[in-house]
Parts: sequence; C-alpha cells; structure tokens
Amino acid sequence: MNEKRFVFLVDSVLVLLFALTVYTGLELHVAGHGADHEAWHDWAVFHTLVGLQFTVFGAIHVRDHWGWYKGLWAKGPKGRSRIVLALSAVCVPLLVTAVLLLCCVEGPGTPVGLCHYVAGLVAGILGTLHMLTRARRLYGGLMAHVRTRNR
Repeated sequence: MNEKRFVFLVDSVLVLLFALTVYTGLELHVAGHGADHEAWHDWAVFHTLVGLQFTVFGAIHVRDHWGWYKGLWAKGPKGRSRIVLALSAVCVPLLVTAVLLLCCVEGPGTPVGLCHYVAGLVAGILGTLHMLTRARRLYGGLMAHVRTRNR
C-alpha cells in the first residue's frame, strides 16, 4: 500500500473514531448525572475502548504529519494553522486526564473527570473545525479511492 493511500485510510478511520469518541463522551457525561450506575459504567467502557482506538490512530496521524511539527519547532508557529496548534495543545491535558481516569479515579463526578470533559468539548470543537478545513481533500481522496476500486 502506498503512503498516500495509508494516510487517507488512517484519516478516514479517524473521522469515524472521532465521532464515536465525542458521542460516547457526551453520553457518558449525561449518564453521570443519572441514578443508573450500570448505564454510566457501560458508557465509560465504550468511551474508553473507542478513545483508546482513537488515540492509537491519532498517534499514527501525528507520525504521518511529523514534518509539520518539525517545522513548527524549527521555524515557529508563523504560517501554521491556529486550529491545529490549539488542537495539539488541548490534546495534552485531554490525554493526561484520560490516563488519570483510567489509573487513579473511581466512579463518576470527579474533578479530573470534569477537566477531561471540558478538554474533550474543546477538542471536539477544534477537531470538527480541523476536519471541515480538510473536508475537500478527504472527500477527494474518497472519490479517488472509489474510482480506483471501480476500474
């Protein structure tokens, strides 16, 4: 598989995992306000599994675009997407709180969980903007993939 196709496939999977991660995170937050601990637990498990997959594919995505980050370190943020800069910055507390929630926190309604939720909301907005600014490129890749398959 060529590199361009691999990047396209990773990006395509990320779109689906992003939507699932945001959705399950919102459902988890809503379930945390209810009295049904089992429902909260089910959403927590689902969100964790989807979030782990999203993290793996997100790491591959960052690796695929590592040149962007190398250029950032070498030349600074001038000319770089502010959306990507902000998204990259918010991913740090999002991942740190995710690890803390997995390893150190039990049950709903914790300050670490609330911090993770807020960071997740911000990441959800920034991630949506990131995808929208690249929608034409992703759609073009999808159409090229479909044309190749139909030959």
